Amino acid sequence: MTAKLPEPDLNYLQRVLLEMLAIPSPTGFTDTIVRYVAERLQELGIPFELTRRGTIRATLKGRRDSPDRAIAAHLDTIGASVREIQDNGRLGLSPVGCWSSRFAEGSRVSVFTDTGVVRGSVLPLLASGHAFNTAVDEMPISWNHVELRLDGCTASRADTLALGINVGDFVAFDPMPEFTDSGYISSRHLDDKAGVAALLASLKAVVESSREPPIDCHPLFTITEETGSGAAGALPWDVSEFVGIDIAPTAKGQESSEHAVTVAMQDSGGPYDFHLSRHLLKLAEGNDVPVRRDLFRYYHSDAQSAIAAGHDIRTALLAFGCDATHGYERTHIDSLAAMSRLISAYLLSPPVFTSDAHAGQDSLENFSHQLEHVTQMENDTRVPAVDSIFDKQTDDSSDRS
Repeated sequence: MTAKLPEPDLNYLQRVLLEMLAIPSPTGFTDTIVRYVAERLQELGIPFELTRRGTIRATLKGRRDSPDRAIAAHLDTIGASVREIQDNGRLGLSPVGCWSSRFAEGSRVSVFTDTGVVRGSVLPLLASGHAFNTAVDEMPISWNHVELRLDGCTASRADTLALGINVGDFVAFDPMPEFTDSGYISSRHLDDKAGVAALLASLKAVVESSREPPIDCHPLFTITEETGSGAAGALPWDVSEFVGIDIAPTAKGQESSEHAVTVAMQDSGGPYDFHLSRHLLKLAEGNDVPVRRDLFRYYHSDAQSAIAAGHDIRTALLAFGCDATHGYERTHIDSLAAMSRLISAYLLSPPVFTSDAHAGQDSLENFSHQLEHVTQMENDTRVPAVDSIFDKQTDDSSDRS
């Protein structure tokens, strides 16, 4: 009989999510949220180390130390940087991460200078209907057509410089979180703070259950996923399995849901590992976790960055369903609960292949099968027998001689 999964503490999940949303953390400006998550790991008694820049590498001990696995969520969010200080004292912006200026318009923001914080709003260049009439609706959508209006007495470049603002200063966008009685959670930056909260809730559930995982697991909290490098330099161990934790867009043409966890089968970097992905799907089925399969066409993850860095590992991706990704995002506690439960099931599951403890295999004996050979070769597209091709070539050669 399969042991019942430890249930995540959903009050804890929502509390740490709300606390993380209050911490600005655009890529490159993540020290404070790194400290916050490290403190949560200390509370759980999970040892960790920090890389030079602040990626958190933790260890949840198992009965065996090899093959070990890693599971990663990212602490950094989209944001912006000051690109220029304009003659009128307002700021031109450059996005941090890949997102549309459409979702920046109207936002309240914080500009982090070398010495403090200046508040402001992001506006289109033509921001007043009373001044420009219908011309405001004809503005192109691009970062060249928005500007940051500072809440300071500034009408010139010199005035803005006097406020301590410089090119390259980080700009963080207010999250505006709302947790409704119906279970919906709306906020900017759920990507990936909601994923981090689900992972922390899973770690808490497993630790408090006193159940020992079969193998070591290394929870990773990365700080540059939004700009592509993510987990590239975060794996010092002999990790054989790597599961990324991220966001799943719920939109036309997608299969993800705000009420389920998604196992991503492919993203812009290509398909995820056949065996690890199906291991997660079977765990969901066996533990009554609502799950969807999906494919993300315009999307990269920490798992993909680890492969791109040259790691010989199996990768998969778990994602919570979310509407309006990289905009004003919305998910439901159902999806976060499903993700947390599936993470726990994975942490307590055996490795997909114990033979993966060895980086190189000199035999086919333990090598995997995606489908049994006979089944895989049963299809409607038949190829001629090899002998028939070579026999014909031999006959043709004899005729020419």
